[in-house]
Amino acid sequence: MKTCLLPPAARRRCVDVVAWWGVALLWWGSGPLPASAGTAPARVTVEVEETVYRFEPANNGAGPMWCAGSTCVVRVGDVVYASGLETVPGWKPLNNCRWVLWRRDAQGWARWYEDEQGRTREPSPLVRVGSDILLSANPTTLPPEREGGGPARPEIRRWIEGGGAVPERVAPRWQGEPRFTEHSYRSFAADPRSGTTLLLQNIDYGHAEWSFTDPRRGATGAGQLRWPWGDTYAKPQPVRLCYPTVALRGREAHFFGVSDITEPNPAFREFKRQLTGREWDYDFRRLFYAVTPDITRQPFSPWIEIASREETCGWLWPCDLALVRRGETWLLWTERALDERLRERFFPEARQWHGLVLARMRDGKVISRTALRQRAEGAEGPLVNAARFHQGPDRRWHVLLCSSEGGKIRNELVELDREGKEVRTLPVPFDTPFTSFFTATPRAGNQASEYVDVLGLPQGDGQVIRYARLRLR
Repeated sequence: MKTCLLPPAARRRCVDVVAWWGVALLWWGSGPLPASAGTAPARVTVEVEETVYRFEPANNGAGPMWCAGSTCVVRVGDVVYASGLETVPGWKPLNNCRWVLWRRDAQGWARWYEDEQGRTREPSPLVRVGSDILLSANPTTLPPEREGGGPARPEIRRWIEGGGAVPERVAPRWQGEPRFTEHSYRSFAADPRSGTTLLLQNIDYGHAEWSFTDPRRGATGAGQLRWPWGDTYAKPQPVRLCYPTVALRGREAHFFGVSDITEPNPAFREFKRQLTGREWDYDFRRLFYAVTPDITRQPFSPWIEIASREETCGWLWPCDLALVRRGETWLLWTERALDERLRERFFPEARQWHGLVLARMRDGKVISRTALRQRAEGAEGPLVNAARFHQGPDRRWHVLLCSSEGGKIRNELVELDREGKEVRTLPVPFDTPFTSFFTATPRAGNQASEYVDVLGLPQGDGQVIRYARLRLR
């Protein structure tokens, strides 16, 4: 590995990773490089690292990273937009925040627009459609003096051509009159080619409402996505899915989410209550996927359970979803095999395992699974905290990840081949590593790009949102 440090004043560093053996094999005629790999040296450059804004905890159960499966950063040409969440002194929780839109050009970050009326709880995801910026908002309809939760009115704010004028207010089309609340768990997605958009918002524990637009054809649609039925639980119930990654290709829609219900195992629940003193605890240990080829005409497919750690009370988290080519979808998640607090009592023979897993889906079936990172009990290795796909200008796919090992946090960019396997890993030498982050993902209407725009929480400071720009060369 060869590392090149540029002048400190420019705040730029580069890491060169040269695929010497792959190039040698190509020259000697012994075999080609992996399908996605190039013959040129690979390099990632950190061009920008800076603070966007600071925030005060709202103490309402949410935070700036709450809309984990969507994103709060988009790029239009040389301009980057980020939505922020601001706690307002004097406002009562749960709806004691407002959204703010930030804009970065050659002069740096500027506070571009702030919500002039609405009080809200959760952050506001962004998408771009062409040069337009769209923000999903969920203002409460409660009067200012009211504390606690209650009804909300979803809306979309749209800036035409990225302009600085007051954004137009768009009311999404819904099926009937759903009872929306401040707990939206909403997802916002856009297709960079067709300009279609999809907004989903949860209703209690039974289903999500969805609203679809196809601006080029002047078409809209609305409907419901009913949750899987948990018929194997002691008390059968819907398996509410939250924090999903959602993607569009025209009218083709994909949904990948995790179970988020009160602990369904009575024995586990009672044991946890004795440990924590809480009467409640939520599970995140079943991953489900569904797809429809045309959301305006066909319902979503029956639910496909991608992974489960139900028996050992483990942990699963959906990181990302990529539409890599026609008929093939990649799913990315982190996994923990078991809750060690319960092992001695319930599953003493079980062994711990941590991993970052990539599954390839084709025709509704998992055709392969690859552990990009893993650590078995008793072994050394990194623990992955967060991961996102990125598509470069050459259409190659990468994974930007955050991992920890021995108390050290690091970010890496993993290049993948056509089968979702690692080709090479590039260390990303941030001054301050990111522990959780958004990227300007294609799922939000962003084009494949040499730039990797990163927005999120840095190591060591839980009350600041920072931005970084990486460049692939």
